[in-house]
This record gives sequence, structure tokens and C-alpha cells, in this order.
Amino acid sequence: MSDPQIDPAQNTQAFRAFAQQQDPTSAKEEQTSRLPIWIAASAAVVVVLAVAAYLLVR
Repeated sequence: MSDPQIDPAQNTQAFRAFAQQQDPTSAKEEQTSRLPIWIAASAAVVVVLAVAAYLLVR
């Protein structure tokens, strides 16, 4: 009897398709992991603008 599951390592094309598959949970984790970077970058921009404004007013 044949095995209903195909081993992707036995076929190069099947392995490439298997390797390029994206897990839906990992894609969501990737998007949420960028949020702290955007928050930190925004905070840095605010600090730089505040320092520049302080130096211009002084």
C-alpha cells in the first residue's frame, strides 16, 4: 500500500513547494514584531524634533 503522505525530501519540486510554504501563524508574528520598532523610531523622531526646537528657541 502506498503512504498517503508524500515525503517532500523525495522530490525536489515537492520539497521546494514545502520549503516556500508560509505558516499563517508565523506570518502574523512577523507583522506584530515590527510594532516595537515603529514605536521606538517614532519616539526617537519626537526626541530629535524636541531637541531641535529647544535649541532653536533658546
